[in-house]
Amino acid sequence: MTLIDAHWMAVARGDEPADLVLAGGKVLSVFTKEWLDVDVAIKDGHVVGLGRYEGGRERRDVSGAFLVPGFIDAHMHIESSKLMVDEFARAVLAHGTTAVVADPHEIANVLGTDGIHWLLDCCTDLPLDVYVMASSCVPASRFESPRRPFTTGDIESLLRRHRTIGIAEMMNFPGVIAGDESEVAKLTTGLTDHVDGHAPGVRGSALNAYIAAGIRSDHEATTAEEALEKRRLGMWVMLREASIARNLRDLLPVVKQYGSDYCMFCTDDREPGFIVEEGHINQMVRVAVAEGISPEDAVVMATINSATYHRLWHLGAIAPGYQADILVLDDLRSFTPREVLKRGAPPHFVKLTVPEWVRQTVYLAPVTASSFHIPAGPRQIRVIGVVPGQLLTRSVVAEPSVRDGSIVADPARDLVKIAVLERHHASGRAGLGFATNIGLQRGAFASTVAHDAHNVVVLGVDDADMAACACRLAEIGGGIVVAEGGHVIEELPLPVAGLMSDQPLAQVHERLSSMERRLAGMGASIAAPFMTLSFLALSVIPELKITDRGLVDVARFELVPLGIE
Repeated sequence: MTLIDAHWMAVARGDEPADLVLAGGKVLSVFTKEWLDVDVAIKDGHVVGLGRYEGGRERRDVSGAFLVPGFIDAHMHIESSKLMVDEFARAVLAHGTTAVVADPHEIANVLGTDGIHWLLDCCTDLPLDVYVMASSCVPASRFESPRRPFTTGDIESLLRRHRTIGIAEMMNFPGVIAGDESEVAKLTTGLTDHVDGHAPGVRGSALNAYIAAGIRSDHEATTAEEALEKRRLGMWVMLREASIARNLRDLLPVVKQYGSDYCMFCTDDREPGFIVEEGHINQMVRVAVAEGISPEDAVVMATINSATYHRLWHLGAIAPGYQADILVLDDLRSFTPREVLKRGAPPHFVKLTVPEWVRQTVYLAPVTASSFHIPAGPRQIRVIGVVPGQLLTRSVVAEPSVRDGSIVADPARDLVKIAVLERHHASGRAGLGFATNIGLQRGAFASTVAHDAHNVVVLGVDDADMAACACRLAEIGGGIVVAEGGHVIEELPLPVAGLMSDQPLAQVHERLSSMERRLAGMGASIAAPFMTLSFLALSVIPELKITDRGLVDVARFELVPLGIE
């Protein structure tokens, strides 16, 4: 028995004083869903006792308050916040998120395993616990072009790192279901049997095959029926509430009818505006309660369920031996913490520096307006149909608009041009196509945030504006830009791997909000336009997507031409 264990037990018995006693509050037992009228004794950053504790080096009266464990995000991508990890920690801890399980496949596509190792090193001294799942699909599919593809050896090297707790979302679900040898090898390293899933719309025998591969969770369900089928087969269901995939309300009927077991909360991809205006995991707890879920069940899904699924045995509860990550709440409606304790104390924040090799990541071949030229010819074309509030798209067939021998955007028909330009090796490779349900009437916008390979994705009405966007992104080392009249009119630099800002949340939010207002003035009608744009390049979510290699029919899992003869 170590000395620290002896002290913990001595405090628990009442023989030694606690470092801190929280007295007078109502403490949630996540194991029985009861509210306990007990004091909480804390020693060395851990809860060591619940009961009556008169002593304590510090005693804090929390009478009338509700004490719950810190919230845990079961699956997310830090890079989608557009914030460096230190600023992300500062942002979400204020809302009560004390731990996250991150898939760093965004930075992995840009900087390889070096990027993940750097990100893990950055997390060492943060007040936020960041656990990592080893990215399984870099690239997400063979149709995408990252800096370099991950091998099974790369995944194994990450699994040997402290705080890497399993294998991240297995996005190549067609490969897994088909028993593809290279995909199965990622699941059979012998280093872990903990694997997250990614199975949008997968049902029936295909779902059985996917689960039989050892995959035990999914965050892609968009209907209660889909979530229930997955849960019935033993999958843990991650109820997602992301910026453009707000699935929470649609999935809550499964919780209402069958309880909170095997259910947990995740944000997946949440932009700064969502965090500022509505919160983080606490927003999901608040919405669940407003929709008729009991506060106790909602908190359980935000805490102990995530910890149990991810085998983080020291997190998720206020009980002896658990880390003292505690939220002090004034009510069970807003779930806005009065106080957040991380390891028994207020969070202490650090400011990180970013090395130059993480900043220099955009290598784009020369781009001009002619780079976006599409010759006339086909009688009909495939068009990406954006579905509001979803990552899913539709495959739409339309007659092309032709001018001077070229197929062009036609804002009167809500038909805009989209392109993905390879940016890791300056190859000049580009995929060209069209999208609808965007609303844009003039100009263009572009981003180096383009899931998951993060090449340059550009959407616009005018080829010259599209070229201006791409050229400016190369100049600033990545980010998000808006162009009109042949030049860039607003921009958000994201110099950290072309994915993240080195500025605080408030500044990033202000800039993004201004750019969204600008786009609305240019006719764009979609919510979260930059996040929506970024996911049009993800080749593993149905139906039609685009990469630097061309249009991808996700259902058939193959490249398809723009024209239909």
